[in-house]
Amino acid sequence: MLTIKTISPKELEERLKENAQTYILDVRAEEKYNDFHIEAAKIKNFNIPKTTIFELEEKSNEEVASLPKNHEIIVTCTTGNSAKKCATILSRKNYNVALLEGGITAWKEYLQSQKRN
Repeated sequence: MLTIKTISPKELEERLKENAQTYILDVRAEEKYNDFHIEAAKIKNFNIPKTTIFELEEKSNEEVASLPKNHEIIVTCTTGNSAKKCATILSRKNYNVALLEGGITAWKEYLQSQKRN
């Protein structure tokens, strides 16, 4: 069984504070992505709908040309379920992926909790 590395919203925020180059693949529908996505100076965002990633599973030698293989890619969706499936598919294709725990929902909740402190 393939184990996908996870990153918590707090760990992601710490990485962004360090200004480390970060790649985020958001697999939600374009309109949801346009409504809200994780942004910071050193983030390179990719919005590739999950259906596109799911199709890769069928095509054994297909890859996503826009995604770098030499960098870790943090995969996210609304709650983390679709992202987990996408991360698994990409991992099998030798992409270096990590799953944002709880997805965009957890990220927003984390930001809200930080504002209260």
